[in-house]
Amino acid sequence: MQPGRFITFEGGEGTGKSTQIERLVERLRARGLDVVQTREPGGTPRAETIRRAVLSGRVAALGPFAEALMMNAARDDHLAELIRPALARDAWVVCDRFADSTRAYQGALGGVTTEVLAALEDLVVGDTKPDLTIILDLDPEIALARARARTRAEGGAGDRFEDEGLHTHRKLRQAFLDIAAAEPDRCVVIDASGSADEVAERVWRVVSNRLGLEDARQVERTA
Repeated sequence: MQPGRFITFEGGEGTGKSTQIERLVERLRARGLDVVQTREPGGTPRAETIRRAVLSGRVAALGPFAEALMMNAARDDHLAELIRPALARDAWVVCDRFADSTRAYQGALGGVTTEVLAALEDLVVGDTKPDLTIILDLDPEIALARARARTRAEGGAGDRFEDEGLHTHRKLRQAFLDIAAAEPDRCVVIDASGSADEVAERVWRVVSNRLGLEDARQVERTA
């Protein structure tokens, strides 16, 4: 049996994380792997409650440090109840956002210091770090337009982060690029421009090569 692997997806609003996660999960399951698809904040009932509070903007008045604490409280429950048990049974876990989003949103945008976030991460995440983090990168102007068009098509209201201005999203993009540059053994930046099929092939090539799937060489030849 393939050992369990932990893959996280990161990136700004509108970069296509949801689509690419679904494509990857489908492809991994087609290989007979046990795959758990999840998200942050969220993934468990308690963590989903925190998600609703944060994305609605109700928590914003408490400040970025309080948000960081709530994100880590949600993450602690998520790890204990879902992620670690899945990895222990050799399942693969594919997660939409993880600790890097806290570094970017509450850190780079909110101003919570790197030292504080690192201490929280050490306490909550410990050794359960992703084997691979895929950062989908796209011009923020294009990404934001995509996100807002999707929200209109779904008939919903954008969350508080989607409603932020272009300057904020440019800063967020740079935060993710800085994280990738600091941890190249874990993080890979993937160009999220082009069709969903094109991006999915880029993702699959990286996953195959980095995590030792048997058809990695075949993927390289055909991509």
